[in-house]
Amino acid sequence: MHDDRARADGALNRREVIAALAAAAALPLLSACGGGATPTPVASGDAAARALLDEVAENLLRLSPEQATSLGIDTGARAALRSALGDRSAEGQRRIAAQLKTDLERVRALDTSGLSHATRTSVEVVRSAYATALEGFALPYGDITVGGWRNTPYVVVQNVGAYLDVPRFLDTDHRVESAPDAEAYLARLTAYARQLDGELGRVQAARAAGLVPPAFLLDKAIRQMTLSVQGARAGGTLVDSLVRRTAKIPGDWAGRARTIVVQEIAPALERQLAELQAQRRVATDAPGIAARPHGAEFYRWALKASTTTSMSPDEIHELGRSEVARLHAQMEPILKEIGLTGGSVGARMQALAKDPRYQFAEGDAGRAEILAFIHERLAWIRAQMPRAFHTVVNPNMEVKRLPPEEEPGAPAAYGGAGSIDGKIPGRMWINLRTTALHSRYSLADLTFHEAIPGHVWQGEYTHDMPLIRQMLAFNAYSEGWALYAEQLADELGAYATDHVGRLGYLQSLAFRACRLVVDTGIHAKGWTRAQGVQYFVDVNGSNPLEVASEVDRYCSWPGQACGYKVGHSEIVRQRERATAALGAKFDLRAFDDAVVRGGNVPLDVLARNVDEYVRTASR
Repeated sequence: MHDDRARADGALNRREVIAALAAAAALPLLSACGGGATPTPVASGDAAARALLDEVAENLLRLSPEQATSLGIDTGARAALRSALGDRSAEGQRRIAAQLKTDLERVRALDTSGLSHATRTSVEVVRSAYATALEGFALPYGDITVGGWRNTPYVVVQNVGAYLDVPRFLDTDHRVESAPDAEAYLARLTAYARQLDGELGRVQAARAAGLVPPAFLLDKAIRQMTLSVQGARAGGTLVDSLVRRTAKIPGDWAGRARTIVVQEIAPALERQLAELQAQRRVATDAPGIAARPHGAEFYRWALKASTTTSMSPDEIHELGRSEVARLHAQMEPILKEIGLTGGSVGARMQALAKDPRYQFAEGDAGRAEILAFIHERLAWIRAQMPRAFHTVVNPNMEVKRLPPEEEPGAPAAYGGAGSIDGKIPGRMWINLRTTALHSRYSLADLTFHEAIPGHVWQGEYTHDMPLIRQMLAFNAYSEGWALYAEQLADELGAYATDHVGRLGYLQSLAFRACRLVVDTGIHAKGWTRAQGVQYFVDVNGSNPLEVASEVDRYCSWPGQACGYKVGHSEIVRQRERATAALGAKFDLRAFDDAVVRGGNVPLDVLARNVDEYVRTASR
């Protein structure tokens, strides 16, 4: 990882890559669009290991029933999971940790020497994810994920908590196609009220131990939860979602749902709101986790979980500064070419942002423009995929606006793959609270990151993997891949006639490098919230509206923002390493297949997957 900082600017020859991609366009597809990734054959010696991994997956599913629904596998023997939600109480957390400990011991006892590379990779993934999660559960507080990205010291805040997660999950992932589906929805409404009270106990315990979120985060959370309470008192979206989907299913679904929402969920939300208000009375504006009990310890673990490395805050901070300088050097000639010659890169990008040619209209007209722009770019990039991959998938996906009550605390967009059975599509969620969040020179890059060949595309390759691999993910790989997807789009010609768009792409990469500086600045170097926002604006010319929410997100998810550029830099380093090792035998499409079909892995396992590609390609 540390070699990244010494990498020469010209180590990756972009023109050679583009030439290779152009040549690839004439070659036949090895896997037709519309097909899935070719299943990995299972060697006979792998059977016992795969059986154990399947047991481990089922144990984890029972603790997280929502995942079974999101994956589209809450049927048959797993049908009972369709009526349940995970236990967010302190006791629920203890049960998760106990199960992880038991299963990790079993997986660690496996002899991997005779396993196929694919099965050995799956074993290494479980060992890494479970060991890291257990280190998190051993900390005195926090909302810890198992193979996920949203680790946070705060159980309920502006972008964390059941009050945000469950309504969206029930509306978008919980299918209602029959009376049993509707009954399961009602059961989950009751479970939702219990979840809220389970969280409440943990939040109250954290406050008693001196852990209170920053005041400015609580202000956002209080506004959002106030809206949630108001909606629940009236029945609101939780009832409307079920009514809309049971129009042809006999039963008093509206009345039964309204009773649960008004009598059970609304009071539980009110109890959480009262606790947030109590926290606000004692909160400070100190943004970093270092200002809180055991903060330095939590941050060290959060960085490890996010980057899957042992990099220190200082190392990450300096990597960010060096990457910003390198990327700005690439932006400089384009800025001069379009007539922006004076001032810093940040100042000139701010000037570009004010140019009306690159702005969308305000209001609903602009929202429609944004959605049309995204769909046009998706159509273009889909057609390019055979030039970058031998194994081409056809992601089932849709673009959706974020729920308005979630938009104030959410990023500009996010995305992910759909269910295994295809009934739940992959989604790119776009924040449209104001059209000023987006520009015509940056929106294409955001689309490539979140959708194709980014998060939605990468997720499609997991559907033929063992179940546990579809449940576990690593932030550095997930986000590193999405940045690499941006790079592929550039190399495929997304900005061949759009130099301003390429500025947006380079600014995006520099933005992720700035995250390394700001996240470590806030949590390890005593920066204020305003310093973090101003660094983005002054150094990178970022949109103040966007980065204000970004910096708030770093305050609530310490370390998470560091996974992006660390992961991207490592994927690029592995590509350079494979290119040097293979020479004329290097095949970009085969490399991309090796990275994406190897699945979501920690970065040390990624290196071993690339080793395997080099070994087989050298024959």
